[in-house]
Amino acid sequence: MTRRKPPLWKCPRCGHRFVTRNLSHSCVNVSLSAHFRGRPVERKRTYDRWLAAARACGKVTAYAQKSRITIMARVRFAGAVVRDKYLDAGLWLRHRVDHPRLRKVDDFGALGFVHHFRLELPEHVDAALEALMREAYRVGTQELTAASSRTG
Repeated sequence: MTRRKPPLWKCPRCGHRFVTRNLSHSCVNVSLSAHFRGRPVERKRTYDRWLAAARACGKVTAYAQKSRITIMARVRFAGAVVRDKYLDAGLWLRHRVDHPRLRKVDDFGALGFVHHFRLELPEHVDAALEALMREAYRVGTQELTAASSRTG
């Protein structure tokens, strides 16, 4: 029996949605184009490919925030920080993975790991990253929890 998930709470100030009422966040809304202003066109093309990989998984929302762009289903599971020389593309996964473009991993204990990938060109979003995006999407829909990742 699948348990029905409660609706997302919508912040009345910024309109962003969260699984928990009054979750700490910044209500600053930034245009997506602001992240790419003055950056090489490859950064935007790479981000568009990253977002397309997320959208191929199912319904997602992308929010441009002051210092990053987040991608969420029920929760944030992917995102990006636009740098001059690359896109710092992140995925929340329940286990540590390896990939040639992996540059850093943040360990959040029982919650899992945020993996940061250095993507300079759209083609750097390869089949292996698309597979990891599908896995991260399951985290974002709350289908793949810490308990379920330990059991299979």
